[in-house]
Amino acid sequence: MTVLAVIPPSEHVHWWFATGVLLLGLCLLARAVVGPEVWDRRPWRRYLWPGLTFALGMLMFPVMVLFTSSTLHMLAHGVWAQVMLLAGAASLGVAAGKLKHPAWNLAVPFALFVSGLSFLIHEQNPWLYSRSSFGHHMAGVVLLIGGLFPLALAWRPRWTPAAVGYALVFVVIAIVLFADRDVAPIFGHLDPDAGAPHR
Repeated sequence: MTVLAVIPPSEHVHWWFATGVLLLGLCLLARAVVGPEVWDRRPWRRYLWPGLTFALGMLMFPVMVLFTSSTLHMLAHGVWAQVMLLAGAASLGVAAGKLKHPAWNLAVPFALFVSGLSFLIHEQNPWLYSRSSFGHHMAGVVLLIGGLFPLALAWRPRWTPAAVGYALVFVVIAIVLFADRDVAPIFGHLDPDAGAPHR
């Protein structure tokens, strides 16, 4: 008896994570609009976005094992899993009042910077090679620049423009992930070496 493993295309996994990242961004945007004091009135809301970040980190481990085409991809997914777990766990500890030192607020910008570098390092094709390549480069740049927003919030926690910018980083990353196609043209261009487009 032969068992066939049905593994969805990697773009489907990008879309699943895009949904989680979009929820994360919307939670942070709502928190920025109403303010931390109002958002944290309900205890479950205080733990919502850190818990979601931690869950996304846990879900990245199966992606690391099942959806890797090279050692570099496996390492990148492993790094993303670890920094998401770090950011989620540190934020959960801060939300619970267990971690009081201000340095714990640097876990999120650290995670964004490391994730941005991982996106740029693990994509070895140029920007216009395919839509997937463009998306990886774009995500890397957005995360590197977007890491400045939580870094600013570590020193000025109630600075609304930084909080809104921080939330929009995740909304933009979600849009980039939703637009992902493995072999598809970007701006009408597809490198001949990328293969035949399947969408």
